[in-house]
Amino acid sequence: MTATRTRARIAKAAAVAAAVAGWGVGATLLARTSVPSLRLAGLDERRFFGPALLRRAESFSSGADVIWLLATLAGLVALVVLAWRLPKSVPGMRLGRIASAVVVSMVVLVTTWLVALPFGVAELAWEHHFGLGPFDVGAWLAAQWSTLAPEAVAILVGVVLVVWLAGRLPRAWWLPAGAAVVALAAAFAFVGGYLAGSGSRPLRDPRLQADVRRLERAEHVVGTPVRVQTVSSRTSQANAFTEGFGPSTTVVLWDTLLDGRFSRGQIDVVIAHELGHVRSRHIVKAIGWTALVVLPVLFVVAAVTRRRGGLAQPANIPLALLVLSLLALLTAPLQNLVSRRYEAEADWRALNATHDPAAARRLFEGFARTSLEQPDPPLLDYLWLENHPTLMQRIAMTEAWARRR
Repeated sequence: MTATRTRARIAKAAAVAAAVAGWGVGATLLARTSVPSLRLAGLDERRFFGPALLRRAESFSSGADVIWLLATLAGLVALVVLAWRLPKSVPGMRLGRIASAVVVSMVVLVTTWLVALPFGVAELAWEHHFGLGPFDVGAWLAAQWSTLAPEAVAILVGVVLVVWLAGRLPRAWWLPAGAAVVALAAAFAFVGGYLAGSGSRPLRDPRLQADVRRLERAEHVVGTPVRVQTVSSRTSQANAFTEGFGPSTTVVLWDTLLDGRFSRGQIDVVIAHELGHVRSRHIVKAIGWTALVVLPVLFVVAAVTRRRGGLAQPANIPLALLVLSLLALLTAPLQNLVSRRYEAEADWRALNATHDPAAARRLFEGFARTSLEQPDPPLLDYLWLENHPTLMQRIAMTEAWARRR
């Protein structure tokens, strides 16, 4: 009996070691980029930005940080209260497990959304105070709804699936649930490309159309749609993003990028940056990160909720979401680190495609004016809130690229 237990322990330890090694190999492969080793520190921000702009950006960022911190704390407190109070109400629902799970999930989603609502309005007012957009709550709510509905559907589907699996496999539900979460993430990412296309219009400027075709050839991603989304009714900030993968891949430019504040060369850098994401398959790699992270996260959720009967009990859904929120907050620096690596790679690819470091530098300088980004934010900001390289790092990359040429 002792020998059998020893062999079982050895086998378990070997399996854990193999899983950890496999995780490390996967993370190393996903974290690799085409950016060479560059020194991106040491530039003085005062070389590129005036003192008035730096003070204004610092004031804006400080207020935005306070709003983010209060919103985060309020959301966590709401989840703590729900995890404490809501389980007492579940038996009185007299519903089945799945129906109870849906009701509890809806209560949590609506409550957390309502708690976050005033902070979202405060952020909107703060941006308006600094001239970054109108204080139009209606337009802001409409934009929020366009993303809230798909997120709510994804969360509800995920919760129902987990509760069902936990009822079938009380101790091992997190294994098939992890595979299901990855599949759902891939499905939503794929569909997201088509949704981005349907919510935008074609790029009409013939000169930019010609630039897109040229940059597509340079990035080896010919046939990628580049479209325009109208956001000027709610913000004056400029942005662009990429959604989908494979045939659903779509690049979307905000119309504020095309309102005359940015030159054609600067817009080309943005387009090349987004096409760089496509070439590097960053969305597919993000799904790969989901595959790496989801099992450890669900294992922790399973271990915590098991003390109160497991996730087969819908009453434990608020506790599970609280654990997920805490894990997301604690791991945010790592998530941002990966995101910054991918954004840096897209910047590098844009420089190689456009051969215009001067336009890229002016673009990044312009972001300080149009979005009041701090060129060199404080460390805590950098770790928890910055998913892009800092403006100074991006400017330093343009100079490093020019030196290499």
